[in-house]
Amino acid sequence: MPVAHRASRGARSGDASDARKGRTMAETTGRKQRGAPFQRGRSGNPAGRPQGARHKATMLAEKMMEDDAAEIVKAVIAAARSGDMTAAKIIIDRIAPLRRGRPVRLDLPPVESASDVATATAALVAAMGAGEVTPDEAMTIASVFELRRRALESEEFEQRLLALEGQKR
Repeated sequence: MPVAHRASRGARSGDASDARKGRTMAETTGRKQRGAPFQRGRSGNPAGRPQGARHKATMLAEKMMEDDAAEIVKAVIAAARSGDMTAAKIIIDRIAPLRRGRPVRLDLPPVESASDVATATAALVAAMGAGEVTPDEAMTIASVFELRRRALESEEFEQRLLALEGQKR
């Protein structure tokens, strides 16, 4: 015996109730479609949060910390003294934080032209190969060389442009 499907009770587009009211599926689906509530590229608050505005919870936490800061510091120090390694780590991290880089001393030629950039880069690669700098440090230094090259290129372009404009007059 075949199983008959029962129609859902909700008023969906294309239901018999819409057909009885004389509406077509195209008329009912357009009305029920939801989309983005705002135009593309525009939010409900185009100005956004004002610069420097802070969340109320953050301000409350700062106020609580401000009031009890001395006692909190004393408690952390006492915990570190009694052997709490987490408290000791907090103190060490504040006293001597990890450095995000180190000063690198290299004998590099002065960079006054694009060919000097190539020479300095070759010296940098040699220093990296000798283990004087790490590959990450070499990449950082090379990015400085690239900035210098671009600046030299812009300066040279400006000089050429000024020379061409001087010839036209």
